[in-house]
Amino acid sequence: MNLYEYEDKLYKEGIKYIAGVDEVGRGPLNGPVVSACVILPKEFIPEGLNDSKKLTERQRNKYFDIIKENALGIGIGIVNPEEIDEINIYEASKKSMILAINNCKHKIDHVLIDAMKLDIDIPSTSIIKGDAKSISIAAASVIAKVTRDNMMYELDKKYPMYGYKNHKGYPTKKHIEAIHKYGLIDGYRKTYGPVKEYIELTEK
Repeated sequence: MNLYEYEDKLYKEGIKYIAGVDEVGRGPLNGPVVSACVILPKEFIPEGLNDSKKLTERQRNKYFDIIKENALGIGIGIVNPEEIDEINIYEASKKSMILAINNCKHKIDHVLIDAMKLDIDIPSTSIIKGDAKSISIAAASVIAKVTRDNMMYELDKKYPMYGYKNHKGYPTKKHIEAIHKYGLIDGYRKTYGPVKEYIELTEK
């Protein structure tokens, strides 16, 4: 898979600053949805960088530092659980992506987006499975994933009995068992199945 195909095509068209955008955290029961917008320099070729899901945590942390050192611009967009419940996760994901673009303090000529179509004033291309097809989106996926994981590690320090460092808020069997044992803390998405079921159960 050529991770530079989309970028190379845009560079050939004379487009200079290409941003990749991706989000992480659609599925978890707890915590925000986090997006990142990353503009890489044209000549920057990070050997082995790929979709964050295909990298180990150690590799992600390594690339997180490399991207932060080399990127022309990085923006982060965060939408909290209360708003996810209010507007739904699809809209919240889009909002977090737009926030990430707006928070990137560098000129952007074109945006490559993982799967989503966004209502923005900048020319954009939506790419299905973009994090595995575009180096810019892959970089954004790493920044978003490590940023969100770090939030979950902080939560784990405060509430170790829930096991956030292991499941990052996703609905694993152990996580759901912990909810039933210890109840809900702040940050749970109340419209999500297992959480909704727990609320209904305790209200009976």
